[in-house]
Amino acid sequence: MTRASNTPATRRRRKKIIKQAKGYFGSKRKLFRTAQEQVNRSLVYAYRDRKVEKRRKRQDWIRRINIACRKQGLKYSRFMRLKFLAQIKLDRKQLSEMAIHQPQHFEALINKVQNPW
Repeated sequence: MTRASNTPATRRRRKKIIKQAKGYFGSKRKLFRTAQEQVNRSLVYAYRDRKVEKRRKRQDWIRRINIACRKQGLKYSRFMRLKFLAQIKLDRKQLSEMAIHQPQHFEALINKVQNPW
């Protein structure tokens, strides 16, 4: 009796990896072993960088809020503390967008937190 080689499953598995490697340079696109190594590495980078992207966005929001606050003579950390004490429930992303697109509203918000009464 001949030995079964399970060729269809192997071909499917390899084609899946080669398809994921589309767009890579040289043998990383064409040869299974190098394509597999690069695809695995790329997936690790993608997982890591999804986390890094969130960090960078938060840093950008903080930077923008700080710039807008400094124009009004207030530090970022002081503004965030006053915002907390005034029980204003806006997150950093919303504050950043407000500081960029609606500076007059942001200025009014700063005045509100500085003079809550």
